[in-house]
Amino acid sequence: IVDSHIINSIISADNSWKRSSGHAFEEMIKELGNLSLKSHDIEIILQKDLSILLKADEIGNEVRDISWLKEQTESSVFDLYLLIKPQQGKGVIFGCIQSKTSIRERVTRDREPSINAMGAFFMSIAIVLDGDFMKLSKFQHMVNGGSPVYELNGWHAMYIFSNKSIDNDRIHSTDIS
Repeated sequence: IVDSHIINSIISADNSWKRSSGHAFEEMIKELGNLSLKSHDIEIILQKDLSILLKADEIGNEVRDISWLKEQTESSVFDLYLLIKPQQGKGVIFGCIQSKTSIRERVTRDREPSINAMGAFFMSIAIVLDGDFMKLSKFQHMVNGGSPVYELNGWHAMYIFSNKSIDNDRIHSTDIS
């Protein structure tokens, strides 16, 4: 007989690992993305960074956008944000990023907020570490739309880390370099 305390400890450790790996993946996207985007005056920031900038009144978006962004930081739907860094003045948020270690990880729950972001005129992308499920048409339609169940696209783009080249409408494979 296994003690319920031991089972709960195992479950807690598993959840802690998943959270930690997700946070590490977000940091990796931020670091590598910022290396590539620096020359374009675009910066990827974490959700916690956006919260700090919003509280400090350092974001120059329109009032309705500021209100929407505050809602998003409270709900933790988006992990990262795209910021245009001006030479002077406040930065402007123009995009939202959902980072996933696996496409199966809450993807159906994440699609609706992405559609809402696009409706609020923000770029919405997903970056997925394990994109093996993108071979299945269900997941392709969730991203690209064009099916009876998923008529509209769920994201502007989805980037997946994969050794296999997958380029299907809005789905693009990439590698660590």
